[in-house]
Amino acid sequence: MTKTHVSLTVNGEKKDVLVDPRELLIHTLREQMDITGPHIGCETSHCGACTVDLDGKSVKSCTMFTVQAEGADVTTIEGLGSPDGLHVLQEAFKENHGLQCGYCTPGMITRAHRLLQENPNPTEEEVRFGMAGNLCRCTGYQNIVKSVLAAASEMNSAKEAAE
Repeated sequence: MTKTHVSLTVNGEKKDVLVDPRELLIHTLREQMDITGPHIGCETSHCGACTVDLDGKSVKSCTMFTVQAEGADVTTIEGLGSPDGLHVLQEAFKENHGLQCGYCTPGMITRAHRLLQENPNPTEEEVRFGMAGNLCRCTGYQNIVKSVLAAASEMNSAKEAAE
């Protein structure tokens, strides 16, 4: 099969890759770009472990062909913070015990980031609804919701202080 050239921006860096037209974005990220934050879970879009932000929308990268991302801006968990400076959401998940095994955490945080862009001051119910496409087998969700709400509060406080 003929390979297709795809250009996209991943975590702020311009990337050019050659892919099989049927190659899924999750495989390109993990195998060609060595971006291993998004995980391969169910490969049916049910679990959300592969969630990335693509042009301002949460996308499950296991159900999208890389060629569909031509020209797109993709952000993964790696693009949200670093070991030296965690993103507010990463810090909130750490402080509020929003993770256990950690397998779903990159997708959870990436989805939560977009959720807080769409709704900076969500209620508990809105967080639960907004995160419904991401599954966790360990936590029972209480501390995930608590983490998202804590991050929202922190982000809103920082925004008010800057104004």
